[in-house]
Amino acid sequence: MSKKLAILAAGIGLLISAAPVFAHHAFAAEYDRSKPVKVKGVVTKVEWANPHIWFFVDVKDENGNVTNWGFSGGAPGMLQRRGITKDVLKVGDVVVVDGFQAKDASHNASGNSVTFENGKKVFASGEEAP
Repeated sequence: MSKKLAILAAGIGLLISAAPVFAHHAFAAEYDRSKPVKVKGVVTKVEWANPHIWFFVDVKDENGNVTNWGFSGGAPGMLQRRGITKDVLKVGDVVVVDGFQAKDASHNASGNSVTFENGKKVFASGEEAP
Protein backbone atom coordinates (compact mmCIF):
# COMPACT_ATOMS: atom_id res chain seq x y z
CA MET A 1 0.00 0.00 0.00
CA SER A 2 2.87 2.42 0.73
CA LYS A 3 4.22 2.02 -2.83
CA LYS A 4 0.84 3.09 -4.26
CA LEU A 5 0.73 6.02 -1.87
CA ALA A 6 4.24 7.10 -2.89
CA ILE A 7 3.30 6.95 -6.59
CA LEU A 8 0.11 8.93 -5.92
CA ALA A 9 2.04 11.56 -3.94
CA ALA A 10 4.64 11.86 -6.71
CA GLY A 11 1.88 12.28 -9.31
CA ILE A 12 0.18 14.99 -7.29
CA GLY A 13 3.54 16.73 -6.82
CA LEU A 14 4.13 16.75 -10.57
CA LEU A 15 0.68 18.20 -11.22
CA ILE A 16 1.16 20.95 -8.65
CA SER A 17 4.60 21.88 -9.98
CA ALA A 18 3.24 22.07 -13.54
CA ALA A 19 0.47 24.53 -12.61
CA PRO A 20 2.60 27.67 -13.20
CA VAL A 21 3.45 26.43 -16.70
CA PHE A 22 -0.22 26.17 -17.59
CA ALA A 23 -0.92 29.61 -16.11
CA HIS A 24 1.61 31.31 -18.41
CA HIS A 25 0.12 31.78 -21.90
CA ALA A 26 1.79 32.41 -25.21
CA PHE A 27 1.46 35.82 -26.91
CA ALA A 28 -0.91 34.42 -29.55
CA ALA A 29 -3.26 33.08 -26.88
CA GLU A 30 -3.93 36.57 -25.49
CA TYR A 31 -3.06 39.22 -28.08
CA ASP A 32 -3.98 39.86 -31.71
CA ARG A 33 -1.13 40.88 -34.07
CA SER A 34 -3.75 42.19 -36.52
CA LYS A 35 -4.85 44.81 -33.93
CA PRO A 36 -1.89 47.11 -33.31
CA VAL A 37 -2.41 49.89 -30.76
CA LYS A 38 -0.48 53.09 -30.19
CA VAL A 39 -1.51 55.27 -27.28
CA LYS A 40 -0.11 58.30 -25.52
CA GLY A 41 -0.82 58.93 -21.88
CA VAL A 42 0.32 59.12 -18.28
CA VAL A 43 1.61 56.10 -16.37
CA THR A 44 -0.69 55.47 -13.38
CA LYS A 45 0.66 52.19 -11.99
CA VAL A 46 3.59 49.81 -12.48
CA GLU A 47 3.51 46.21 -11.24
CA TRP A 48 7.05 44.81 -11.39
CA ALA A 49 6.48 41.11 -10.64
CA ASN A 50 6.69 37.68 -12.24
CA PRO A 51 5.61 36.19 -14.54
CA HIS A 52 5.63 39.55 -16.38
CA ILE A 53 5.34 43.21 -15.55
CA TRP A 54 2.14 45.19 -16.02
CA PHE A 55 1.91 48.94 -16.39
CA PHE A 56 -1.15 51.12 -16.71
CA VAL A 57 -1.59 54.31 -18.70
CA ASP A 58 -4.40 56.88 -18.61
CA VAL A 59 -5.19 57.83 -22.21
CA LYS A 60 -7.29 60.92 -22.95
CA ASP A 61 -9.34 60.97 -26.17
CA GLU A 62 -10.22 64.04 -28.27
CA ASN A 63 -13.33 64.64 -26.10
CA GLY A 64 -11.37 64.58 -22.86
CA ASN A 65 -12.59 61.12 -21.80
CA VAL A 66 -9.93 59.09 -20.00
CA THR A 67 -9.47 55.36 -20.49
CA ASN A 68 -7.01 53.35 -18.44
CA TRP A 69 -5.05 50.88 -20.58
CA GLY A 70 -3.19 47.93 -19.08
CA PHE A 71 -0.02 46.72 -20.81
CA SER A 72 1.73 43.43 -20.25
CA GLY A 73 5.50 43.45 -20.62
CA GLY A 74 8.30 40.95 -20.29
CA ALA A 75 9.49 39.11 -17.23
CA PRO A 76 11.38 41.35 -14.77
CA GLY A 77 14.60 39.32 -15.11
CA MET A 78 14.51 39.47 -18.91
CA LEU A 79 13.91 43.22 -18.87
CA GLN A 80 16.72 43.78 -16.37
CA ARG A 81 19.12 41.89 -18.65
CA ARG A 82 18.17 44.41 -21.36
CA GLY A 83 18.96 47.28 -18.97
CA ILE A 84 15.35 48.09 -18.16
CA THR A 85 14.99 48.28 -14.39
CA LYS A 86 11.89 48.93 -12.31
CA ASP A 87 13.04 52.56 -11.97
CA VAL A 88 12.84 53.25 -15.72
CA LEU A 89 9.03 53.44 -15.91
CA LYS A 90 7.50 55.61 -13.18
CA VAL A 91 4.03 56.81 -12.22
CA GLY A 92 3.53 60.23 -13.79
CA ASP A 93 5.70 59.58 -16.86
CA VAL A 94 4.14 60.63 -20.16
CA VAL A 95 4.69 57.81 -22.63
CA VAL A 96 3.72 56.52 -26.05
CA VAL A 97 3.13 52.77 -26.00
CA ASP A 98 3.06 50.55 -29.09
CA GLY A 99 1.64 47.07 -28.80
CA PHE A 100 -1.13 44.71 -29.80
CA GLN A 101 -4.62 44.68 -28.31
CA ALA A 102 -5.98 41.77 -26.32
CA LYS A 103 -8.12 39.32 -28.27
CA ASP A 104 -11.10 40.12 -26.02
CA ALA A 105 -11.01 43.76 -27.31
CA SER A 106 -10.54 45.09 -23.77
CA HIS A 107 -8.25 47.98 -22.95
CA ASN A 108 -5.40 45.56 -22.36
CA ALA A 109 -2.50 45.04 -24.73
CA SER A 110 1.03 43.80 -25.03
CA GLY A 111 3.43 46.63 -24.31
CA ASN A 112 6.02 46.14 -27.02
CA SER A 113 7.77 49.49 -26.95
CA VAL A 114 7.57 52.52 -24.70
CA THR A 115 8.77 55.94 -25.85
CA PHE A 116 9.31 58.66 -23.25
CA GLU A 117 8.85 62.42 -23.73
CA ASN A 118 12.62 62.88 -24.05
CA GLY A 119 12.65 60.46 -27.01
CA LYS A 120 14.17 57.53 -25.12
CA LYS A 121 12.65 54.26 -26.30
CA VAL A 122 12.69 50.91 -24.51
CA PHE A 123 11.53 47.53 -25.71
CA ALA A 124 9.28 46.20 -22.92
CA SER A 125 7.87 43.08 -24.58
CA GLY A 126 8.53 39.54 -23.46
CA GLU A 127 9.46 38.67 -27.03
CA GLU A 128 12.86 39.48 -28.41
CA ALA A 129 13.20 42.79 -30.20
CA PRO A 130 12.74 42.57 -33.98
